[in-house]
Amino acid sequence: MNFTLRPWQLSDIESLIKYANNYEIAKNLTNHFPYPYTRESGENFIAMATREEPFKIMAIELGGEAVGSIGVFPQTDIFCKNAEMGYWLAQPFWGKGIVTQAIIQMCAYGFKTWDLNRIFARPFGTNRGSQRVLEKAGFTLEARFEKTLFKNGVYEDELVYAFRRQA
Repeated sequence: MNFTLRPWQLSDIESLIKYANNYEIAKNLTNHFPYPYTRESGENFIAMATREEPFKIMAIELGGEAVGSIGVFPQTDIFCKNAEMGYWLAQPFWGKGIVTQAIIQMCAYGFKTWDLNRIFARPFGTNRGSQRVLEKAGFTLEARFEKTLFKNGVYEDELVYAFRRQA
């Protein structure tokens, strides 16, 4: 499916609320991604995502609608050559290869925009779909930390996948 990565806009608020208000998405993300996902949540997110340039968070646009989000977050201090990646996609579009391609595009953007050597992502051990898309995008599993995350009353394994700048 053809999609575009672009900066978030306030006009995306309706599609953001429509697609982000989904427990199946929220259960695999940090607690900063609320469920239920309200208009206030969406307004706060768009304000944060558009606050500084270069943009760290992009909307995944498909058919004129924002149907997901992907971001690269450069780290600081001794981790300054690293960036964490996070993403989500609306459930109706799962399994169509969109996130894999979005990850590849966002890595290229991240390496071009910031002086990075490594981009990493930290999916839950139970989130096999996220693990698969990272592997398809060329990420390598670097570590598994047993029962380090606590979400919805359950301990989860934390996996660390990474992609390094190509020479």
